[in-house]
Amino acid sequence: MRTDMDRKIRDFLGAKTAKTFADVLEIETVGELLRHYPRRYLKKGELTPFDELEVGDQATVNGRVKKVTVRSLDTKAEIPITDVQKWARRKTLTKVVVTDGRRDLELAFFNQPWLATKLTPGTAALFWGEVTMFRDIMQLKSPGTEILDEEDLSEAEIERRARPFRPLYPATAKLPTATIERSVKIVLDSLDERLDDPIPELIQRKEKLLGLREALQKVHLPDTEKDIRDAQQRFRFEEALVMQTILAQRRAVTDALNAVPRPRTEGGLLDEFDQRLPFKLTEGQAEVGEEIFADLARPHPMHRLLQGEVGSGKTVVALRAMLSVVDNGGQAVLLAPTEVLATQHHKTLTKMLGDLAEAGMLGGAERATRVGLLTGSLNAAARRTAMLDAASGAAGIVVGTHALLEDKVQFADLGLVVVDEQHRFGVEQRAALSQKSGENTPHVLVMTATPIPRTVAMTVFGDLAVSTLTELPAGRSPIQSSVVPAQQKPDWLQRAWTRVREEVGKGHQAYVVCPRIGDDVKNAADEEGEFAAGEEEQGTKKQARPPISVLQVSEALAEILHDLRVEILHGRLPAEEKDTVMSRFAAGEVDVLIATTVIEVGVDVPNASTMVIMDADRFGISQLHQLRGRVGRGRVPGLCLLVTDLWPGSKSYGRLDAVASTTDGFELSRIDLETRREGDVLGVAQSGRRSSLKLLSVLRDEEIIFAARHVANSIVSVDAELAEYPALRAFVRDALESETTEYLEKT
Repeated sequence: MRTDMDRKIRDFLGAKTAKTFADVLEIETVGELLRHYPRRYLKKGELTPFDELEVGDQATVNGRVKKVTVRSLDTKAEIPITDVQKWARRKTLTKVVVTDGRRDLELAFFNQPWLATKLTPGTAALFWGEVTMFRDIMQLKSPGTEILDEEDLSEAEIERRARPFRPLYPATAKLPTATIERSVKIVLDSLDERLDDPIPELIQRKEKLLGLREALQKVHLPDTEKDIRDAQQRFRFEEALVMQTILAQRRAVTDALNAVPRPRTEGGLLDEFDQRLPFKLTEGQAEVGEEIFADLARPHPMHRLLQGEVGSGKTVVALRAMLSVVDNGGQAVLLAPTEVLATQHHKTLTKMLGDLAEAGMLGGAERATRVGLLTGSLNAAARRTAMLDAASGAAGIVVGTHALLEDKVQFADLGLVVVDEQHRFGVEQRAALSQKSGENTPHVLVMTATPIPRTVAMTVFGDLAVSTLTELPAGRSPIQSSVVPAQQKPDWLQRAWTRVREEVGKGHQAYVVCPRIGDDVKNAADEEGEFAAGEEEQGTKKQARPPISVLQVSEALAEILHDLRVEILHGRLPAEEKDTVMSRFAAGEVDVLIATTVIEVGVDVPNASTMVIMDADRFGISQLHQLRGRVGRGRVPGLCLLVTDLWPGSKSYGRLDAVASTTDGFELSRIDLETRREGDVLGVAQSGRRSSLKLLSVLRDEEIIFAARHVANSIVSVDAELAEYPALRAFVRDALESETTEYLEKT
């Protein structure tokens, strides 16, 4: 079904203007243009005749310049108009007298001498501001102005420009806001009064929302602030409804799939494992475990997100779920994004299970399974063994990377897929694993250590049930974090290296994390020194140097830490070498590990007490929180030092202060969302296309999202194909066909 909103804008604006919109803003249809909403509004006041102006009014007038003068506020001398450009950075007063032919009005512009070259006598313009009196002369306070430079403007055009609220659009030099405003009005005036509305009329009445035609008129050509609020409220609900409808449809599809129930059974591996646990499960771990066991017992596939603070015990929860599946004759897969993390998970699970992971081996428990490892770097023999164990069912649990997705990797009875750090895997990769289980769909548990506020989780992961772990297990030590302003206080940086030596002297270990490896830019060190100023220094922008690298820091610390065992770790090392370095560090044979973010997640070395993060301002808030979670994992208090060349007062320095001030990952996640573009957070910006969330904020608009979710569930529960809602179905179709919904594909 094609509608007016699907029509090409060239039908209304002509081929030349349409091409500019397509080239500059990727706008081709009426719907795309009319949903290119104003980013803000210029409040002018009503267009008022000169003789009706009253002191205190916020007004707009249409007049011609009668006289203009510029004088220096320092010398009081008048400045020739030909010389005003020389006074651009000095204190000046530009006085402009405008007239409507019967009455004059005086305007004063401070420190804007260049206006004298624009507002020359005879120039027609709109002026707006608060009406005041000064020495019995009527003036406009802090006036705004728009020159009416076209000849023979119609009264209607002048009236349009003088509207009390002037929309200002996301624009470019090639496509200014005035052109967009004109184009929107042309299209609006040409459309039918009634448009196919994606929000059903019954829902509009219930939620007290404007209809589509009225909302478009008010969002682009408002007369009052209420017009703006009402229109934006309607479009926020529309965006939420489309998104929640997509998620509701996915839940409906998932609920219709078949899965083998894997209920918890008594006397199996899970019971044996629980009896051997050297610690008591936290209340949260036990509660989430029961939620998962209930899901696994259903004849439809589980789709659950498990989120929790760094160190909250997600691995134990996931392992218990995997053991429940193994007890039911099935297999479980743990999919990790990197070889380092996959190897770490394999070692952790094997260690936690002990002889329960040694089926068929000397010393293995009576009831046992095997934990296989499958990564791309395995040698041929190890790879064959791992694939055979997976295909035969000998390995009840298989840990691996993308290598698990290959067609030749098969399973005897895949019952559960656990995806760690789910944001690094797309839906296609999850589907590839699901297809390895034959007619039945495996249960899916996705995990993230990046805490997500409730509305974000519901919006982005709305087709998943969400479980959250907030309580840290007993024995976890607190982490102290401090910002080290290396430029302002270089002695603090030296003290950081002293602290590293002290911690090593106590028998502990340390990480030094850098943003870059360092072999991609020759002579990357700035001429000002290896730890030169970054992008901001004392509030002044400078030429940014490349981020500090592992190789640079390794060289710089060679003398400072000459008597310590220092090694490096980064993603470009051969897999075998990476594994060796990590194994040596875990075994306590390395004192200081200089690494990239390859150690960000999953790496568990309880003896590591200290982390120094170089150029910490180059990392995001959530990433810094993830990184520091690598220390304080044992009974030794953790210390995280955030080194930066920024000076206090900058926005980026403030982010580091926020990280240092709290270890509450959910609070930091909210700060992160508030300081970043929401589109980036949701994963849409990386596609290079416009975000489908233009007005909706997943943090601010919680009530709207919940209301839209309820409506979407009600609609899809009785009409999953949206046959009775063709306009909504068209919107959903367009959203699914667009790259801008890539963030949904990540769930």
